[in-house]
Amino acid sequence: METKDIKLTKLAKCAGCGAKVGAGVLAKLLEGIKVHQDPNLLVGFDKSDDASVYRISDALALVQTVDFFPPIADDPYLFGQIAATNALSDVYAMGGEPKLCLNIMAVPESMPMEAVHAMLRGGYDKVYEAGALITGGHSIHDDEPKYGLAVTGFVHPERILTNSGAKPGDVLLLTKPLGIGTLSTAKKVDMLSPEGEALMYRLMTTLNKAARDVMVQHAVHACTDVTGFGLLGHAYEMATGSDVTLALDVASIDLIPEALELARMGFLPAGMYRNRTFAEMGVDTGETELAKQDLLYDPQTAGGLLIAVAASDADALYGALQDVVPSAQRIGTVEAYQGGKRIILR
Repeated sequence: METKDIKLTKLAKCAGCGAKVGAGVLAKLLEGIKVHQDPNLLVGFDKSDDASVYRISDALALVQTVDFFPPIADDPYLFGQIAATNALSDVYAMGGEPKLCLNIMAVPESMPMEAVHAMLRGGYDKVYEAGALITGGHSIHDDEPKYGLAVTGFVHPERILTNSGAKPGDVLLLTKPLGIGTLSTAKKVDMLSPEGEALMYRLMTTLNKAARDVMVQHAVHACTDVTGFGLLGHAYEMATGSDVTLALDVASIDLIPEALELARMGFLPAGMYRNRTFAEMGVDTGETELAKQDLLYDPQTAGGLLIAVAASDADALYGALQDVVPSAQRIGTVEAYQGGKRIILR
């Protein structure tokens, strides 16, 4: 059997980051777990951030993260690329550089060896594109295939970017369009156009490396990657962690046109509803169309970076991102929190 004959998504109940445990459920699961103090632990799981950061010296800190999920593409090689791209993203969101990776893999015993090899090769190729190394890993048998990476990167302790450093006056930038979850849902029922499918896979295999490399040269105060919790889920975490309000200009957000059409038809992933349940209490939707709201909650797999940059440097960063990311967008501003909703859609 050739790898092109394998239909991985038919083996999975959920696709990509749509399989992620909802943010609200996750918070309850972690509630009450004692966090041990260590002065060198600069960012831990108690911060709702993208990765943990541990200081090794005055000039070096480790960034560590792990991410894996069921197939979001039928082709094993493509799935491996997407899973690796997504796992590497958390290190980029912290301003770090990935260096070492470990495979995490679950495969059915009946899955052909050629397909498993192709999946691993996809992961290896993306990791090497990132300038990092895969040095081992762990695999088990499971009825549903899953793949991802544990990633270790480096960052200077004084240059860490978290999702809780946004300041009033900052400008919000985004580096990829939204709608991946909706496109993947339509793909499962053969309602996605060939052009939409090609765009979806191109976005999910584009590393956030170029965005990170440009971002760290500017006055960025906060950053997070937009993945399973959707733009509004991750924005809500940024607003809460930074104790600010985020004002988003919906017309400036790049919503994939086909995804918007599909959302209007009701092709929405289950993860969108989980994200809405988590964040909607903190969102003033104003006059925003429901389908557009849905895409703002849409779970993204290997999504772009949401960046809060000082207003004085926003034009320079926005300009520098234009030629290196899929879609450079200036989507809103950070305001002082005056009570009430944390996110305002305008």
